[in-house]
Amino acid sequence: MMLSRVAEKLYWMTRFMERAEDTSRLINAVTLMTLDLPGEANFGWNTLLKVAGLDQLFFAHYPEANEMAVMHFLLQDEHNPSSIMACIANARENTRTFREVLPGESWEWVNELYLYARKELPGALDRRQRYEVLQGIIRRRQSIVGLLSGTMSRDDAFQFLLLGRNIERADMTSRILDVSHAVILPADTPAGAQYGSLLWMNILKALSAYQMYRRHISVHADSAKVVDFLLHDRRFPRTLVHCLDEIAGIVQVLPHSTAVLASVHSLQSMLDMADCDALATAGLHEFIDRIQLGLMEIDTELRERYFRLQDVHLSDSVVAGVDAAE
Repeated sequence: MMLSRVAEKLYWMTRFMERAEDTSRLINAVTLMTLDLPGEANFGWNTLLKVAGLDQLFFAHYPEANEMAVMHFLLQDEHNPSSIMACIANARENTRTFREVLPGESWEWVNELYLYARKELPGALDRRQRYEVLQGIIRRRQSIVGLLSGTMSRDDAFQFLLLGRNIERADMTSRILDVSHAVILPADTPAGAQYGSLLWMNILKALSAYQMYRRHISVHADSAKVVDFLLHDRRFPRTLVHCLDEIAGIVQVLPHSTAVLASVHSLQSMLDMADCDALATAGLHEFIDRIQLGLMEIDTELRERYFRLQDVHLSDSVVAGVDAAE
């Protein structure tokens, strides 16, 4: 038995942690791209904010989208609840509140990540230090994932941690894939063609997917093949289809899950029908928007069914059926 408020805190704890890690990955992808841009190309910082879904909030506090302002906003701005610092602080608070549900070392490791971020993130405004600082965030977050995976019972609490992680990971993988939309390449020039391959390689590297792509797909970072891999490869844990498969597997053993599962299956069907050759040429940004709307629908269904129980007249112990199904 687990209270709905505990399930919600665990769900958001792992969503915040995943968002902090994947925002670090997004920024590293952008940093690598801007370093490698040919002279004729440019990077649209406005577009990056739209990709992150934060453009309106940004312009409420900043007059212009340049690199320094955008980096400050994404790294540590207190006005941005999705900044890396805010996400880690929120995850730390959720971990502190429900320490009795998690392995004993969890609080220490999350707190260590928080102290590291508070000390080092200001230095990430400098492009020369940014990559290493953010890699430090990613490594520490990965250590926490390993701790939870290796020492936590596969009970109700663990299922909601997995749900939060996979929904956030799917969303952020789609946004990192959509970063290609922010790069404006010179048309029909050797520089444009050459950088196109480098751009897709940097996207793979940002997701730690480059080696697995090379091993299973191709040594060349072809746009259509990369899009297909990140949408459809069931073997790699950061692809859209893998995350949705994980979500479906968890949801189907939860009680009162019919509407949630229908939303998951609808998004899976949309992915199955995606023409990656066509998307690599045009329409990828709009397709990613539809994916994100689908993920928002799944999140809304989860909150309505399991976290807002007064609205659906369920008991406060929401996941009684999971343990029996394990």
